[in-house]
Amino acid sequence: MIKAHSMTDSTLKTKALITIILDVIAIAFIYFVPTFSHMPSFPLYLIEPMRIMVILALVHTNRYNVLILALTLPFVSFIFSAHPHLVKTGLISAELTVNVLLFYLFVKKMPSIIAIFTSIWISKAFYYALKYLTIIYLFPNDKLISTPIYIQIITSLVFSGYVFLLFRKK
Repeated sequence: MIKAHSMTDSTLKTKALITIILDVIAIAFIYFVPTFSHMPSFPLYLIEPMRIMVILALVHTNRYNVLILALTLPFVSFIFSAHPHLVKTGLISAELTVNVLLFYLFVKKMPSIIAIFTSIWISKAFYYALKYLTIIYLFPNDKLISTPIYIQIITSLVFSGYVFLLFRKK
């Protein structure tokens, strides 16, 4: 009986360690994205680094951690690099949070690949609706869509495939 309890403690410690490591990597990655974006000829922000970190957390940690990352990573980026501007930071935070909440709602009712792809695109629609309102009322010279749709489709498919492969193993 003591062995079973210590195995559970060991498992909990391992999961906590994975969560901490992933959170540190997520924050460091978001911190360095502006610097890394200037190195390759392809701007890294187009592959949605914050969503990458949220998807990794979604697969490898717990739902509370994922929600905290979804809410805070955009603000970490704003604090460290003053990018994106504060209003867009709030929009991205809302989008990622909606993405996570919808995924956990949908994954109970449909395969993980459909749940993640659908939650990504509904959260994107939510983001673009909010962004449209900010363009009308706050930033009339802003563009509604800055990342080409084909890149968004490709990243969504890659993220969905990753979630599908790893959720299938669980």
